[in-house]
Amino acid sequence: MSSTQSAPSPYLAVRDAWLDLYHEPILDPALPIIDPHHHLWDREGWRYMPHDLLADVLSGHNIIATVFVQARAFHKADGPEELRPVGEIEFVNGAAAMGASGQYGPGRICAGIVGHADLRLGAAVDRVLEAHVRAGGDRFRGIRHIVAADIDPSVNNPGNPAPSGLMGDAKFRAGFARLAPMGMSFEAWLYHPQVHELIDLARAFPGTAIVLNHCAGPLGIGRFAGKHAEVFPGWAASMKELATCPNVSVKLGGLGMRINGFGFELGALPPSSDALVAAWKPYIDTCVTAFAADRCMFESNFPVDKGSYSYPVFWNACKKLAAGASADETKALFRGTANKFYRLGFDA
Repeated sequence: MSSTQSAPSPYLAVRDAWLDLYHEPILDPALPIIDPHHHLWDREGWRYMPHDLLADVLSGHNIIATVFVQARAFHKADGPEELRPVGEIEFVNGAAAMGASGQYGPGRICAGIVGHADLRLGAAVDRVLEAHVRAGGDRFRGIRHIVAADIDPSVNNPGNPAPSGLMGDAKFRAGFARLAPMGMSFEAWLYHPQVHELIDLARAFPGTAIVLNHCAGPLGIGRFAGKHAEVFPGWAASMKELATCPNVSVKLGGLGMRINGFGFELGALPPSSDALVAAWKPYIDTCVTAFAADRCMFESNFPVDKGSYSYPVFWNACKKLAAGASADETKALFRGTANKFYRLGFDA
């Protein structure tokens, strides 16, 4: 089923016909990969369901497993508000069962599952976390409570607004404190001016495993439009400081979104992997140098980033970005770190 959509901002439209205009040979097709960040949803004008994911996963690279991350989809239509996100986990666990059957290829889609719980519930969030575990079984791994917010409203996602300063909120932290005792990790989705808030949170909870999504969302629109060169030094400095928190890992990807302002979607043809490497290399190199490969993992962020490039081209770019890595570092970047962080149990 096509994932073509014409959704307005904050997302770039996925244009399958445009993506089909450019193809590349698959580089190192045998390299095992765990994709630790993708979504599934059925939204007006935009579907990305298990068969759409499988079409990407089976498009040439050796994707041995994936991790689903909260997408505000398939929530229950009724019942207590705080428990409605459990419906998403029930749906995704079914998709994972499809993959585990082996009927749809060798890869195990949704081998790890990350959901949402409103951490502002404080200790009462335990009820939601327990329900997620029941729904996701041995695949459920953690929580994403999106904290991305900026003073420029044109940057923010109107469908999922976050109040400023959420990571410092006492109620939020009371709920956050429940994650580690239940063996759960936290997905941090924020924008680059908020990294200092995550540093404070990570230091306050050194026993909680945190993974930063999308290279900390370096912004290139709104008040940051055309300012990549100006933004980069401050972003890099904050990432180096964040790397001093040993409980934090980082996902390398998510740089094909509208908010990043790279403009890949504007070309007559989709970008090549070389074009992606040219735009991203300073960011990826900074992250890997600061965190080391054993705390970094490449991620697709599909279908969100599919508005900018195809799945095969993305992973070709990642392989080129890792060209100077050792064998152990390559293993960590493409599967080992994700396997360890999400406790997937693969011989990776």
